[in-house]
Amino acid sequence: MRAHRLVAVLAALLCTPALAAERELPEGDGLAARYIFDQGITKDPAVLFAEDFEGVTVDDLRKRWSEASNKDGKVISLVPDAPATGAGKSSVQMTARVKENTGGHLYRKLPRGVDTAFARVYVKFPKDAGYIHHFIHFGGYNPATNWPQGGAGSRPRGDERMTVGIEPYGFSGRFDPPGAWNFYPYWHEMKASVGNRYWGNSIAPTTPLMVPRDKWQCIEIMMKTNTPGQRDGELALWLDGKLAMHVKKGSPRGKWTGMGFALHEEGDRDTEPFEGFSWRTSDKLKINFFWLLHYVTDSALKRNGVTDLDKPVTVWFDNVVVAEKYIGPVRVSDKWN
Repeated sequence: MRAHRLVAVLAALLCTPALAAERELPEGDGLAARYIFDQGITKDPAVLFAEDFEGVTVDDLRKRWSEASNKDGKVISLVPDAPATGAGKSSVQMTARVKENTGGHLYRKLPRGVDTAFARVYVKFPKDAGYIHHFIHFGGYNPATNWPQGGAGSRPRGDERMTVGIEPYGFSGRFDPPGAWNFYPYWHEMKASVGNRYWGNSIAPTTPLMVPRDKWQCIEIMMKTNTPGQRDGELALWLDGKLAMHVKKGSPRGKWTGMGFALHEEGDRDTEPFEGFSWRTSDKLKINFFWLLHYVTDSALKRNGVTDLDKPVTVWFDNVVVAEKYIGPVRVSDKWN
């Protein structure tokens, strides 16, 4: 990610109307509604992976996930804080200290590759939240691997890599930390940035989706791959069970730049229909990994006007589920609404 990647494409964020969430995708209850407090959810045939961070140690997590990054054992810990869902009492905390590390991660290779996948995770930032550089990533590698791959600054070929991050961005300090939600995808038809390098194409709605502080939020992302040779791939984001962003062929967008584009409401003026995602050129490339990432750098902090580089940057994660169907928030009662 580079300092210039958001400036031009997101300039409209402060003065354009809100994105109207489409209703072509489900909202509210999903497959999680079948499992009170997520109990037994791993037995659902649509579920690919789940993690509740209950009754485990950091060493256990290293075994349950494909790969972990926890420099000097100072980044990842388990703490007695959890969403008020009744689904558990602990969560995983990741803390970055830029003078010592760049944060850490838990990476999971999925048991099988799929063409459409949903990932739900509860996220909480502290009252004194800091800015981050990169966050949760999702996608596929061909061949599948037990660890995350590189690729920043280069465009995928189309048959070996497709990724998307759901990330808070600070818009050069214009948004209070940690910022607003933003898609950050890499695919073989992405646009080049300055110097003919590829730093991800930012996609965010014209009205910022501000990330709350000191409050658990249920976020869920969907990635739908395309039919090779067609642009019928999609992205979607739900916040607390409400569809907040849906990017597909025909979605109204602002001007394309090397930084990406702004997603508009239907009926907005001066927009063009999005061409759609051609995530891949081969159906051998599947969605096959989930990456719980907390990556913080001094460049990201400075870009957002931060001068105190000694301040830790912390986030909490809980109730992770990856599935082939819409998941929805944790069901907290044995009674239906």
